[in-house]
Amino acid sequence: MARKRDVVVGVIIAVVCVVTLGFFGLIFIGLLTEDGDIEFVGLGGNVGVVEMFGVITESSGRPVIKQLDKWADSRSIKAIIVHINSPGGVVSISQEIYGAIRRVREKKPVVAAMASVAASGGYYVACASDRIIANPGTITGSIGVILEFHTVSKLLEKLGIESETIKSGEFKDVGTYTRSMTKKEELMLHSVVMDAYEQFVEAVSEGRGMEKDEIYPLADGSIFTGLQAFNLGLVDTLGGLKEAVDLAAELAGIEGKPKVVRPYKKKRFQIFDLLGRFLEGINKTVSDEFSGPQLLYLYQ
Repeated sequence: MARKRDVVVGVIIAVVCVVTLGFFGLIFIGLLTEDGDIEFVGLGGNVGVVEMFGVITESSGRPVIKQLDKWADSRSIKAIIVHINSPGGVVSISQEIYGAIRRVREKKPVVAAMASVAASGGYYVACASDRIIANPGTITGSIGVILEFHTVSKLLEKLGIESETIKSGEFKDVGTYTRSMTKKEELMLHSVVMDAYEQFVEAVSEGRGMEKDEIYPLADGSIFTGLQAFNLGLVDTLGGLKEAVDLAAELAGIEGKPKVVRPYKKKRFQIFDLLGRFLEGINKTVSDEFSGPQLLYLYQ
């Protein structure tokens, strides 16, 4: 009887140890995982969906690039859909996402699926894909560049506050909020904006297989519905995410119904999640406040 009791106690202790080790192991993995993303994919034909939602910034764009690069090397992901719901954003990170999509295309097909809005930088990114699909009512286009400055010189004058600046060159403090721009500064910045504009037109020309002369009349910042964009040759077909999945599967040669895979955000303990969000918010606020004026492919 005592022996049987010892066996039962031993089994219970073993189970408790395994459960405890597993529990703390999950905690350990959760703390070490850089971004908390894990995926469960099979060996069949999978279509990965990467979401690009909201204004394109450094903080929102980096995860998109990371996921694209990761799936580019995944043998189980046969095609990728970039699901875009964005008015655009910062020029430089939009260009990096564009480049990441072009790299993926060397290994597997990429389809851009436009949701409610895919304008300016959102459209720029879409042009890097093999095919673009939009809903008839999608807002897209807005091909152009914007650079904004805010000045409080009149307010400072009313308050009796003067600002003195020592600079190494004539244009070193261009865009300062303490005074209005000079004509020479305006001309210099306009040349910068137009250079970024030409880069946009070049990207559309390359991505859509259109001559620049065909694009310039459309590249005045005008927005279009998905249907208008289709008729103008700015998108390939009309439809939603389901049609995008079917198109991606067709381009990848997937037989049968493809599996749709999305990055899975692993749940962490609330304290770590709250701390992470708090630090991320501080970082974003500081970055936005001190980054200065930025070139934007942005629909406003």
